[in-house]
Amino acid sequence: MSNIATLSSSMLYTAFAFYSLATVMFGVTIKDKNQQKKKGRTGTVAITLTIIGLSAQLIYFITRWIAGGHAPVGNMFEFMTFLGMSIVLAFIIIYFIYRFDILGLFALPIALIIIAYASMFPTDLSPLVPSLQSPWLYIHVTTVSLSQGILGISFVAGLIYLIKQIDQKKRSKKNMWLELIMFFLVACIGFILSTITFNLLDYHVTFEYPLGDRIVTVEYNLPAIAGPQDGELITEGAKDALFEAPSWLQGRNAAQKFNTLIWSFTTGFILYGLLRLIFRKRIGAAIQPLLKNIKPNLVDEITYRAVAIGFPLFTLGGLIFASIWAQIAWDRFWGWDPKEVWALITWFFYAAFLHLRLSRGWHGEKSAWLAVGGFAIIMFNLIVVNLVIAGLHSYA
Repeated sequence: MSNIATLSSSMLYTAFAFYSLATVMFGVTIKDKNQQKKKGRTGTVAITLTIIGLSAQLIYFITRWIAGGHAPVGNMFEFMTFLGMSIVLAFIIIYFIYRFDILGLFALPIALIIIAYASMFPTDLSPLVPSLQSPWLYIHVTTVSLSQGILGISFVAGLIYLIKQIDQKKRSKKNMWLELIMFFLVACIGFILSTITFNLLDYHVTFEYPLGDRIVTVEYNLPAIAGPQDGELITEGAKDALFEAPSWLQGRNAAQKFNTLIWSFTTGFILYGLLRLIFRKRIGAAIQPLLKNIKPNLVDEITYRAVAIGFPLFTLGGLIFASIWAQIAWDRFWGWDPKEVWALITWFFYAAFLHLRLSRGWHGEKSAWLAVGGFAIIMFNLIVVNLVIAGLHSYA
């Protein structure tokens, strides 16, 4: 089994490499088109590399399933890698429908960020916790992930539309919100870079803190800015936390996860500042010239089509299948667990998107903003709700 596990890991790295190469090739394709050069084979090479990368990730998924004895969607590492694969799969399908190269230049980096983010969590194979030992794990989680991957394409298309259409030459609230979105993407990259850096330095310190009537320990792999409430540093010679995490952060490892969020934003600010110095303009303004030849109506259609496909699938996996499994596992089909509440908020949001689009005529920029906001809700649910707010779904 160790050989299969090694093969699984190497296939994930291979997929990451091919997605990266495909992103570069899509960039070359867009540059050639913008310069009105004769269309070469770069677009074909780019989508071929993407398909090879997806094939490698499918091999990773199958071999990890064999090595672990269960579908690899049982923790944050496995789920986020599957989400990245879902975004790539959705992109490939939409690419062959619309032949829209610029989508790859945005969709693949989003998938790469998600897969890299996944690698920050423990990657070791481990048995499923008892509550997850059910066939409904595969049915519910994979359906939700596939739907979120498709909805991720609506986010990508909406972001392209906004960068293309918003006037980058003047200060406005629209530009402020658009740049905030770019900052959050940079913050995700900052989190990945900081985690990799301290992993290479083999940094770790341990705290003890009271949890109910027990004393538990937690290991920090990033320097402690926010320590556990009433915690005590037990690693000799290490620097203590600057302050304690808020008391409302309950649950095991909640303070450590909160500390990770602080590091993400801190490194995000630093990296964003460096990019602003390099470009000497907003990131959106730096990207906009790449989009000069795209057709806004086509991007708007892709935004809508992705939601029209992803929303029913999310309804099936995120509400119907989830309710059936909850009834089996907890003898109730609905509770007010934070993850369930945010799944419902996500459903209502996309239902409102389709209602406003079809009955009120919210096309173009309004539709793009909604698509971006919807995916922000999804990511908040996956990151903040899952990592910081304690609940029945906290399996990270």
